[in-house]
Amino acid sequence: MKFSKLVENKNNFKFNPNNSFKNLYKGACVKIKNSQKTFQVVGINPESKVCWIREWPFALDVYKTFSLEINQITLQTFCSDTFNEK
Repeated sequence: MKFSKLVENKNNFKFNPNNSFKNLYKGACVKIKNSQKTFQVVGINPESKVCWIREWPFALDVYKTFSLEINQITLQTFCSDTFNEK
């Protein structure tokens, strides 16, 4: 099974609810309230202030997403796009 690894970066930033639409993008890795896990944004609907996310790193044979209000995002971070065999 292949997994992607999170890239540590000093440019992590906390989300400001008023600017979240400007900074959030499809493919971004984020942290959310009440979780220590990392998630990846797979879709955004700025009109309804909702995004769809999945756990990161994700198993290639499993694709579970869920919707979340954008104001539940607390931190955005960067993910690598390299895959390593596990």
